Amino acid sequence: MPKVSAVTVPYASYLRVYEPLAAFPEPERGHWSRYARRADRPSYQDELRRSLADLVSTPPVPVPVHESGDAFVVEVDGVLCVCPWRTRLRGWQAMGELAEQLPAPVLDAVLPPVLRRQTAADYEQWLARNPDARPWIRTSTWQVPLHWFVLVSDEERSYERSAGEGGAVEGRPGSPPVLRYRTPMVQARRRVARGLRTLRDTMDEGPLIDGLVDVGRWLEEFHPRSLVEIDYGGLVHALPAEDLDGDHSAADVAEGIEALRDGDGEAAGEAYARLVERWRAVRDLQFAN
Repeated sequence: MPKVSAVTVPYASYLRVYEPLAAFPEPERGHWSRYARRADRPSYQDELRRSLADLVSTPPVPVPVHESGDAFVVEVDGVLCVCPWRTRLRGWQAMGELAEQLPAPVLDAVLPPVLRRQTAADYEQWLARNPDARPWIRTSTWQVPLHWFVLVSDEERSYERSAGEGGAVEGRPGSPPVLRYRTPMVQARRRVARGLRTLRDTMDEGPLIDGLVDVGRWLEEFHPRSLVEIDYGGLVHALPAEDLDGDHSAADVAEGIEALRDGDGEAAGEAYARLVERWRAVRDLQFAN
C-alpha cells in the first residue's frame, strides 16, 4: 500500500450518528469502551486518506479486506457516545453509487469491471450474513445536502475559526477550523417529521422530499438517545473564513420551511435562492484547477 500522505483532503462532509455505549452488544461494547480511552484516535482526514491510498494502489482496493475497528467518540452529559467508521460497509455502498456518478469509460479505467463484479458478489454474500447492517456515517462530496440541514437548528451551530498560519483554534497549534451542528436524536426526528408535513403540503415530490424521507428512515434505526452531527469536514479547508463565518444554512432552510408553512412563497424563494447560490459556489470548486 502506498504511504498515506498528511495532505488535507478538502471535499467531503459528513452526517454522523453517535450511539450511547449501552446501545452496543458485547463484546463490541467492551471494544469501544477500551477504544475511547486511547489518546491517539484517528480523525476523519485519516479515514479519508486511507481510502484514497487504497484506490491508488495497484490493483486498486475499492473496499477494505477487513472492517475498521475505529470510531469517532464524544461524551455528552457524562454519557459516552460512539460512531463506528464501518469503512468496509460504506465502501460497498459507495461502489453501488459510482455508476450514477461517473461515465462508463472513466469508471472502467478507475475500477475495472471484473473488480467491480467481484466486489459486488462479496457484498451480496456479506449482506446475506448481516441483513440488518447499516452505516453510522453518511458522506457527501463538495456539498452539505440541503435536506441534512432540516435535522438541526442554527442555535446548534458551532464554528471554531483557525488562527494564524498554523491553523490553530483558540491558540492550539495545528488544530484545523471546525464547522458542525450537533443535536439530540429526538430533536432530529421531530424536525424531519414536521419538515416533511410542510413540504408535502406545499411542494410536489422531488429530491428534497425524497432525501428527507430517506434520512428519516435511516435515523429510525438508531437508539433514541443518540446524537446526530453534521460536520463540514474537509470543506472548511476549501472555503475562505468569511464564507464559513457567514454560512448559516440551517437557518436559511428553517426560514424557507417556515415561510412555506405560512404560505409566504416569496420569502421561501428568497431563502432557497441564498442556499442555491452558496452551495453552487462550493460545488463549482471541484472543477477548479
